[in-house]
Amino acid sequence: MSFDRLIEKIIEKQNPSVAGLDPKLSYIPSFIREEAYRRCGKTPEGAAEAILAYNKGLIDALSPIVPAVKPQCAYYEAYGWQGMRALQETIAYAREKGLFVITDGKRNDIGTTMEAYSAAHLGRAEVEEEAFPAFDGDALTVNGYLGSDGIRPLLKDCEAYGKGIFVLVKTSNPSSGELQNLQFEGGETLYATMGRLCEQWGATLPGRYGYSGVGAVVGATYPEQLLELRHSLSRTFFLVPGYGAQGGGARDVLPGFDAKGLGAVVNASRSILCAWQKTGAKEEDYALAAAQEARRMRDELVAGLGGRIGA
Repeated sequence: MSFDRLIEKIIEKQNPSVAGLDPKLSYIPSFIREEAYRRCGKTPEGAAEAILAYNKGLIDALSPIVPAVKPQCAYYEAYGWQGMRALQETIAYAREKGLFVITDGKRNDIGTTMEAYSAAHLGRAEVEEEAFPAFDGDALTVNGYLGSDGIRPLLKDCEAYGKGIFVLVKTSNPSSGELQNLQFEGGETLYATMGRLCEQWGATLPGRYGYSGVGAVVGATYPEQLLELRHSLSRTFFLVPGYGAQGGGARDVLPGFDAKGLGAVVNASRSILCAWQKTGAKEEDYALAAAQEARRMRDELVAGLGGRIGA
């Protein structure tokens, strides 16, 4: 099962973090952009080439440190088919380097449309009698607020190909409470209801470490809710955004972990991608700066978890 592989990589590297690959052109050193523009022009193709070169440098530096990366589709879709090609090549390169890949697309639809999203990101796309992987990440973020009609089409591919999904439950953005904190008669919140559904959906995808193939996105910026959901969702693995640039710190994310230091993976994007700018490093050392920030984050998390993960 997909999250078994992620958990094993977390234990192997003693690092429960994921590096978000959300590249804006302003994050990319000028020497990379200029070379891409020289070959492809200041065009979507040039932008996509710069993003891919930047990502490969980051992946090379981060792959010994982090267990996973999380490319956010929007930053690639912005540059059309060229950007989507860069996304596909980024995913392939990261997997080649042994990294678990969470494709952050927050897909949300029902029926055959959701089946198509599933085929693109988790399963296989059929061409007559043949079937081929498209983007082929290890897991996909999805929006479950259309209900079971938007989740069940994904579960078949998760089972067939060993993939996983992370369902939005309690997100890290400031206005999430406008809807997610609403209470039903009896006092259960909307986000708690979504978490309960994750447990139900995941029952068909059990894992060796006690966590199913249906995970939940729970933000670091709401540590009390993170603790609440960890207690109530014993079989649901968490993807925890909001660390670093969004304001969450190590102390905020610790409630998402179980007694063995498992059960969650914490995302950081800008703090890693822009480390070279924040530290004043030379452009040529952008990947080295990213690696140093990834190690700092790892050490902070592991110290908070008592010094050992999976013991």
